[in-house]
Amino acid sequence: MAMEREIETDEVGESSERFPLPLTVKVVAPSGSPLTFNLGSGCCIVGAGGGADLVIEHGTVSRRHAELTLVPEGVRVTDLGSRNGTFYLGQRIGQLTLRPGSRIRVGLVELALDPNARALANLPRAKGTAYGPLVGASPLMRQLFAVLHRLEGSLVTALIEGESGTGKEVVARAIHDRSLVAKGPLIAVNCGALDRALVRSELFGHARGAFTGATESRMGAFEAATGGTLFLDEIGELPPEIQPVLLRALETSRISRVGETSERSVNVRFLAATNRDLQELTAQGRFREDLYYRLAVVRLELPSLRSRREDIELLAQHFARELGAGELPRDVLQDFMARDWPGNVRELKNAISAYGALGTLSAPRKSRSPDRLRASLLDSIDLDVPYAELKERLVEEFLRLYVEKLLSHTGGKQAEAARISGLEKSYFSKLVRRLSRPPEAD
Repeated sequence: MAMEREIETDEVGESSERFPLPLTVKVVAPSGSPLTFNLGSGCCIVGAGGGADLVIEHGTVSRRHAELTLVPEGVRVTDLGSRNGTFYLGQRIGQLTLRPGSRIRVGLVELALDPNARALANLPRAKGTAYGPLVGASPLMRQLFAVLHRLEGSLVTALIEGESGTGKEVVARAIHDRSLVAKGPLIAVNCGALDRALVRSELFGHARGAFTGATESRMGAFEAATGGTLFLDEIGELPPEIQPVLLRALETSRISRVGETSERSVNVRFLAATNRDLQELTAQGRFREDLYYRLAVVRLELPSLRSRREDIELLAQHFARELGAGELPRDVLQDFMARDWPGNVRELKNAISAYGALGTLSAPRKSRSPDRLRASLLDSIDLDVPYAELKERLVEEFLRLYVEKLLSHTGGKQAEAARISGLEKSYFSKLVRRLSRPPEAD
């Protein structure tokens, strides 16, 4: 397989040549021999005959059934005149180029065409210290840059994972800006900031009169992102009832507006991000397993700032120049190097912005220890109260305290508070109005 050229400049540059992603072809059901085939370059033949690269001993599979060829966009699937056909989304195909993460059927045998995660993890580190707006010289970041560079020719779905403030939306924009759909729109939606009752409408749109307040038809995020990239942040906050609808949209590239029965075709590159453990949520039954695997075709894990301390000075000077604060003095840099940065890169940038405006360093943010948080939560648990009721009380108390502290910090300015919280202004205003109402009498 052709490897990426070494990059000598500080910036990991775009390559004029697009490199295919290495794939793992896996027999999902029924089993074949071998169960998986690593396609690193060129093509492979799928069939029941001894000359096939992936031998599937099944009565519905022809001796030379289909050919899979790596191309920059993904994998080109060609039916070789098979008796029982090759299918994608239930439709028989002759030749079709598919994105990594797709599923096909040869005869009655299902195949998964997934990126080879091990091959991606073992890419040689990029030599540059920047990738678009991303900056870092640490091994963790240079490994990430190498993977991002390799994704440039593909429209594969990716799940961006990392703590709050690590720059997940920045990564999504960097992916979009160097993708095959860079000239199209990038539509970003924060699932955690949406009114639960309007999530479906925000994503898929609605028809006029579909619900109270729907005075005119409106397209949703999927339609708005057609020809470009749709980025769903905080995907772990997506309500359970919306998850199967999203899964179907991703699998079929078709959506229905709320209040309509007809479907519309959409063509988007899909990215998602989370600061939660989706695998744990899946194990708890709070996130659909099939949706998780559809999102996590490629997983991109963003390191915390404390795990790449060698990048703090580089980032600090970068943000200082970007914000017009000039070169930072050595004592300021030493102060920054000594901090824990629980808010990660976002907190560092905010600290530099404050320093540029005030000329003094703000006090470091205190990181509440897990032990103290655990003790506080344990004290709040009343076993005489049903789970659902207790959870609602605790969430409501958190919301009240959070909003009060935030508005105190902004001097009552709701627009600024909404910006800091990452919530939509209209949703934040609704939250304030609801929390300001006196509790109803029993």
